[in-house]
Amino acid sequence: MKRVCIVGCGAIGSLYAVHLARVAEVWAFVRREDHAQALNRDGLRVSGRHEFHASLKATTKPDQLPDCDLAIVATKATQVADSMALVNSRFDRGAVLSAQNGLGSEEIIAEHTRGQVIRGTTFMSGTKHSDTHVQLELDTATWIGPFEPRNTPFTVVQETADLIKAAGLKGEALRDARPAQWSKLIFNSSVNGASALTGLPHSPHFADESQLSSLGHLLHELIDEGKSVAAAAGVKLHEDPWEMNKIGAMTNHPPSMLYDVRHQLPTEVDFLSGAIAREAQRCGFAAPLHTAVYRLIKGKEASWSFKDENRAVAAHSKDIQH
Repeated sequence: MKRVCIVGCGAIGSLYAVHLARVAEVWAFVRREDHAQALNRDGLRVSGRHEFHASLKATTKPDQLPDCDLAIVATKATQVADSMALVNSRFDRGAVLSAQNGLGSEEIIAEHTRGQVIRGTTFMSGTKHSDTHVQLELDTATWIGPFEPRNTPFTVVQETADLIKAAGLKGEALRDARPAQWSKLIFNSSVNGASALTGLPHSPHFADESQLSSLGHLLHELIDEGKSVAAAAGVKLHEDPWEMNKIGAMTNHPPSMLYDVRHQLPTEVDFLSGAIAREAQRCGFAAPLHTAVYRLIKGKEASWSFKDENRAVAAHSKDIQH
């Protein structure tokens, strides 16, 4: 039986963990001790499209992790470097699959492990109701392929896809995963950016083009711009991001960046619209919409600390006056 480590048990990590625990020995590496204790005590339950319970092992301590045949890094893209710095050597003789949003996580993972790095993207979505309960909402494939700079053998990719499918999820091994990754990147950048700026979940508004004011026009324009950048970068898309948007718009699912903005947490915008803006600049191509979304969300992030600074200045001034 293969030994698998899930690095980060948010919604996506929990979905991988609970399914893979049926066919492998699964370890979860998490940040909070109470999270690890709950998983060790109660296991994980999945509801929604699949309904079952599975047991697994969890820890917050890197030295408690055994060497693993496969790791799936399911943290936010902003947390990959810190997480991999803690557990890097545990995967040196195995494979490491990146399951982050956007571009750039594979490069970070490769800096921290000698293991075989797998480029991955998933359109699967879920809601984490508690540390021990996750709901599967959208049961779609994880697309995976070799990380080209590491010359990952395709046999390793195929074995990983087969394991994911044996666990009851959908997986597809691709000789080149960049077209799939870019399809998700364009979809995700457009939807997450619009959600973060409007406060709307991924709702029917995102596909509605019936009025001049309809949000769907902006989504379509963002997606078309992303397609143009992909073409300039020489990437032929695996799926149509606009069709992906229309499917997702029926779910009313809150994207991860909406959660971040609501809780004033750092977003993944550098890996999403920021990645498209940088790639456009590299190709000598204009991407004004994604660049604007990138800058607006970075400005929104800056406003959180700016408000705190203003409050501190105001309080200091009041103390001086008194």
